[in-house]
Amino acid sequence: MPVAIITGADSGIGRATAIKLAEQGWDVGITWYGDEEGGRETAALVEREGRRGEARALDLTDADSGGRVVAELADALDGIHALVNNAATATRGPVLKLDTATFERILAVNLVGALSTAQEAARRMIAAGAGGRIVNVTSVHEHVPLRGAAPYVAAKHGLGGLSKVLALELAEHGICVNAVAPGEIATPMTGGEDIDPHDRRRPMIPAGRPGDAREVAALIAWLCSPESRYVTGASYVIDGGLTLMAAVANQEAS
Repeated sequence: MPVAIITGADSGIGRATAIKLAEQGWDVGITWYGDEEGGRETAALVEREGRRGEARALDLTDADSGGRVVAELADALDGIHALVNNAATATRGPVLKLDTATFERILAVNLVGALSTAQEAARRMIAAGAGGRIVNVTSVHEHVPLRGAAPYVAAKHGLGGLSKVLALELAEHGICVNAVAPGEIATPMTGGEDIDPHDRRRPMIPAGRPGDAREVAALIAWLCSPESRYVTGASYVIDGGLTLMAAVANQEAS
């Protein structure tokens, strides 16, 4: 059976992706940080679908921990066929008041940690000789900036660039690497957990509402599937049209 490892899967997009892949027949390894109960609950939801679920703690502020935990989960589940780098953190504040320690911490979790997990996953996929998938969850801020979020924006831009380089270097091994760039999604990170996003109005989003984590999970699951074998080095924006609003603002200002 195929095996996927998903970082930051104790809630939100990570949990939704774990459930979606389990429904499609995947065994799933998940990581959590600061919410052991949530991590173990996700593993239990995977097992409810009749698949194997393993949960491990992961603190990506330790630069090498990502690779170690991926190795541990891959050993426990007898392999790895897909890696979803979903773990992330953010902070807000003006760049002139930003301290380097905060900047480095955000980059460590969102970018350096993703490199560590991707290296270990790719090495194992190459050794197995059956190809694989790596999906890096970035953000619309991989593509457009956000005031007061310099570390997060820098990390997500960097993760988008890293995805492209990995795609180039791993293609010969049958490993496809892509990014998924969500806009506002109803998750704990955006303060929207347990909210039906279809009931929330967002006039500045053409779709008129936030996204549902399950909508992002469906895209990630497709990128992990055999049907996506000819897709690599791409970044899929899933934001209800939010990034199109710059054109609207420009039109209104002219």
